[in-house]
Amino acid sequence: MKNSLIILGFFALGLILGLTRFLPEVIMESDFSMYALYLLMFLVGIGIGADRSSWKVIKETNIKIILVPLCVIVGSLVGVAAISVFTPEIQIKEALAVGAGFGYYSLSSIFITQISGETLGVIALLSNILREIITLLAVPIFVKYFGKLAGIASGGATAMDTTLPIISKYTGKEWAIIAVFSGIVLTILVPFLVPFILEVL
Repeated sequence: MKNSLIILGFFALGLILGLTRFLPEVIMESDFSMYALYLLMFLVGIGIGADRSSWKVIKETNIKIILVPLCVIVGSLVGVAAISVFTPEIQIKEALAVGAGFGYYSLSSIFITQISGETLGVIALLSNILREIITLLAVPIFVKYFGKLAGIASGGATAMDTTLPIISKYTGKEWAIIAVFSGIVLTILVPFLVPFILEVL
């Protein structure tokens, strides 16, 4: 949860500085988010490419394991589509794009901000951070009442890193491999799925 709170802290600081116009005009008037996106994509690529153990997990596990991230994708998108009925000010494709972040708040919110503006980007940031926080707090409940895959599904893309320890603790180490695999697949799909939903659908 520490990482989520740090992200929220930086977001709040940026919001305050923007509202007070405390920063120099060159920063206020320039759009640096695209350059941040390029850097973030580069670092994500390095992280995934350099993690040999993650690729080993993908190669060694049974083909049925692919059903886990597929079910997370379908469940997340069906869930946000249902919720969008109660938020008429948000189009269904915008809701789907937010849900397609799968908890990967840093990357998905930047994409959404670039394509659809700051308001939806903030919604994506907060909702995906909330998904991670709920996973960190509620995995024991999810596992008890909905089964061991429920914690992995709740974690989404974060099941491979920040929420993995809590998932592993309450589901067992043998389920950690499935969590890592699902998280890797979802992390790879986020930068493709979010723009596709907003620009093609």
